[in-house]
Amino acid sequence: MAEHALHRHVVLAGFMGSGKTTLGRDVARRLGRSFLDADKVIEERTGRKIAEIFATDGEAAFRELETRTIRSLLDSRSNTVIALGGGAVVQPATREALREAFVVHVPVDVGVAWTRVRNSDRPLARDEAMFRQLFAERAPLYAEVADAHADDVDGVILAAAGIHHEEGALDKLGDLVHGSGPVVVVTDENVWPHYVDRVTASLGDRLVHAYVLEPGEASKSHQVLDRLWNALRIDRGGTIVAIGGGCVTDVAGFVAATYLRGVSWVSVPTSLVGQVDAAIGGKTAIDIAGGKNLIGSFHWPSRVVIDEGALATLPERERRQGEAELVKTEILANRTLGVRGAAAYKAGICLQDPFDHGPRRWLNLGHTFAHALEAAAGFELTHGDAVALGLLAALRISGRDTKVVEERLNPQPVSVDIDRAFEALLRDKKSLGGAINLVLLGPDGPIVEPRPAELVRAELARLIA
Repeated sequence: MAEHALHRHVVLAGFMGSGKTTLGRDVARRLGRSFLDADKVIEERTGRKIAEIFATDGEAAFRELETRTIRSLLDSRSNTVIALGGGAVVQPATREALREAFVVHVPVDVGVAWTRVRNSDRPLARDEAMFRQLFAERAPLYAEVADAHADDVDGVILAAAGIHHEEGALDKLGDLVHGSGPVVVVTDENVWPHYVDRVTASLGDRLVHAYVLEPGEASKSHQVLDRLWNALRIDRGGTIVAIGGGCVTDVAGFVAATYLRGVSWVSVPTSLVGQVDAAIGGKTAIDIAGGKNLIGSFHWPSRVVIDEGALATLPERERRQGEAELVKTEILANRTLGVRGAAAYKAGICLQDPFDHGPRRWLNLGHTFAHALEAAAGFELTHGDAVALGLLAALRISGRDTKVVEERLNPQPVSVDIDRAFEALLRDKKSLGGAINLVLLGPDGPIVEPRPAELVRAELARLIA
């Protein structure tokens, strides 16, 4: 089964009336992909309605045509979102072809489905008893092809990104970590005491070791990497499970990206900043003296496990760090979001731009300033406080109201050296011809545009006490 939809088509399968077409259009828009309705493609290519093909040629002939059409759509190199007809899965050849895609089953109650389609021209929706019989017969076929199940846009996007969001999911790690190979856990001293018993019980004999790091940015160093590289004793079939906040997932993900030229890893964020931002999208990195996250790799996790129950043990200081990232995401999305919605927003952006060449850069709103302040403070300034200040600067330069940042985050100027901060800023987002690229808000949403270095330095100075 596919772990996620990175570099794969997203295919929506489900019974008649499940809403696959409407859902598919919205998913495609969020992922920046084109949308194809397999039934509509058949009608366009043949110049005939589905009902006409059924009536004239019979169902068997239609299914052969449907299989050929679906194969041709899956052969496209451009990743798309495809909605299948309700009966597409009855053909073994179609089910086999779907192994190359990421298939999301869209569930529906049979009674709801019948209400939606009973007055349509669908050839197999004329008799309710037959309709219900078909529903029962096809249910195991949907289960066979499905990599995930979801009935709303956020759910499809989370599934496509390999994200499992569920209260109590920490107790299901044994089922959520793909494969059957050995597992090592990377965590930290603050987190591990809360979860050692649950994780050990869930992973069972697959758990071979837990590496417990010092909390915070101190763990994102080449010394820690060297220690982990030399201590690991797993082969390419093993999995690294990172349990903790953004620092843990950063360093564990980077180890996974580089050990044996890349092993599978699972991210289990236990902080708010991790659940809405840091653990999603496969960015992994460590810090060096010149700046934050300057050495790293893109390595998409095979699974991200988000258990909001983990936030119950989060100190208020740590919750504040995540609140800054949540506010940032809400500004970008232009709507109020919870953990699930924020995770889905970032996942959608990262799926369409996994290597940070386009819209993924929007997620750095305020971060050019934030990273500069963190580096100038020797990483003793918390990330959330730095992001709150950075958002102020980005909104001011964008000509936007800063009220939401001030009321929810209450950012306070920080005491750092302006020259050191500006030098770090130039390393984070290189100057180009006397200008610096920034993520800003334009009339139609986020943009990346250059601004004069003098203006950027002046705004940076306003954040410094």
